[in-house]
Amino acid sequence: MFLIQMLQGMLIGLGSVLPGISGGVLCVIFGIYKPVMELLSNPRKYFLVHIRKLFPVILGIGVGFLGVANILAFFLEKYPNPSVCLFVGLIAGMLPSLMQEAGKEGRTKGSWIALMISAVVIFAVLAALEILSVKLVPNVGWYGFCGVCLALSVIVPGMSFSTLLMPLGLYTPFIEGLGHLDMSVILPGGIGALVTVVCFAKLMDALLKKYYSYVFHAIVGVVIAATIMIIPFGSFASSLGSMITNVLCLGIGAACSLLLNRGEKEEEALQ
Repeated sequence: MFLIQMLQGMLIGLGSVLPGISGGVLCVIFGIYKPVMELLSNPRKYFLVHIRKLFPVILGIGVGFLGVANILAFFLEKYPNPSVCLFVGLIAGMLPSLMQEAGKEGRTKGSWIALMISAVVIFAVLAALEILSVKLVPNVGWYGFCGVCLALSVIVPGMSFSTLLMPLGLYTPFIEGLGHLDMSVILPGGIGALVTVVCFAKLMDALLKKYYSYVFHAIVGVVIAATIMIIPFGSFASSLGSMITNVLCLGIGAACSLLLNRGEKEEEALQ
């Protein structure tokens, strides 16, 4: 169980820095979003309740987020399409469990409306960011903004901080700074993330408790929209070799997510 949870944490950390992917979404898919939000919103009350389960996940997140930042930057630069296709497959394989999680407290017409509205809104926002392509010069203030976006991507599942930062030209320098443990990047980013968690974690936790079905179905809509937006349609089949590679990566990602979900359910059944 420890190794599975640590691997899930590594995937969450990796997903947090991959363009178009949200660490919060992966928390939802792995069934730990609710305890994470409870811990962030009220650490005094929930620390002893959740820390045993979340410790290997937190450890994995640290390894996945910081330990592979440089590797991720390399593969995204050298092999962008296969890298993205791997994660698209990973998310596609997790969608059934995400839908199951969303329906835990029932589904209504309002739930499906929330799903459709969130999908349309995310499509519009991401398309606008891609079209505008505004570039900014990285500095301490903007790295703080990167930390804000990073925290929001955990608190608000489906909101990918990398998708917001890439059109602004902040994603690559932020990831490289993290990978090289550059404190001029880590400190302002950490402060921005901490302030955001303090301000928004309790709000999101309250929404989940009161409007569970609506919130989770909206999350599903966000996941679907964000995932479709990062699929490299234009160059997916630029050649036979690239098409085969991309299809294989999609299949490997889906298979890995299905195996992880199966392993987690078997472990839970034994407890």
